[in-house]
Amino acid sequence: MNKSRSIQRKQQRAGWFFLAPATLLIFVMSFWPMIQAFIMSLQTGSAANMKWQEPLFKNYLRVQKDQLFQLSMRNTFMYLLIEVPIMLILAILLAQILNNKDLKFRGAFRTMVFMPCAISLVSYALIFKSLFATQGLINTVLMNLGLISENINWLGTTSTARAVIIIGLIWRWTGYNMVFYLAGLQNIEYSVYEAAKIDGANGWKTFWYITVPLLKPTIVMTAIMSINGTLQLFDESVNLTNGGPANTSMTMSHYIWNQSLGQGVANFGYASALSFIIFIMVGILAFISLKVGDTRD
Repeated sequence: MNKSRSIQRKQQRAGWFFLAPATLLIFVMSFWPMIQAFIMSLQTGSAANMKWQEPLFKNYLRVQKDQLFQLSMRNTFMYLLIEVPIMLILAILLAQILNNKDLKFRGAFRTMVFMPCAISLVSYALIFKSLFATQGLINTVLMNLGLISENINWLGTTSTARAVIIIGLIWRWTGYNMVFYLAGLQNIEYSVYEAAKIDGANGWKTFWYITVPLLKPTIVMTAIMSINGTLQLFDESVNLTNGGPANTSMTMSHYIWNQSLGQGVANFGYASALSFIIFIMVGILAFISLKVGDTRD
């Protein structure tokens, strides 16, 4: 008995020995900066001369009167509510189509769908900015097809600028999520579909009552990742529209960047407070997604 306990203690010490470096790095690189950021969110002043706020949570109370941040928050949630459902539905449908074992050139089609997310964020944003310019390809094609009589100022009008950001997000991230669904579909035994076919289930019933339930863990995971990514949306707002026109397409992360570095104000305390507000939003929405996707009794 003593010998087995001794071996067990040695195994535990060995386990902690191997975990210690990774744990230390995670704390130093992730948790310690988060702690510092929270402390900074309670302070004000320049980076070299920070002092405590009076009252202590003044930066958080300031959000209630910050109309520009509230506008950026509405923009971000609008992108979230429109882009995420469309993107995930398209990803599931594409995965279902490209999982067909009788489809020729499946590898080529999968690569083409996945390719957009391999392009750098800045590069694709600049390409979209060129395509949707007033004299860009999109307006030229629409004019030649007779669908419009004059060029549309896509990036200079609030509604169309937001639409361009949503289109860009769907184009870039649909293939990324499709890969997860494709991996999930390949883990479903083909005999399940054959049994459903024998029972007389059509394609829609097979998809809704077999594919979707079996993919539920993957759907929850991709939903959480997509929500997290959209709430932290930055590159499209900066590189596509620069938050314009008149900040009406700006995202929360873009606004935080302006507060800390983008406009030279270096308001790190307030920017840190806004970052923690986004962190709380992500946590709440992730918790809701997990609860919705939890099928346990």
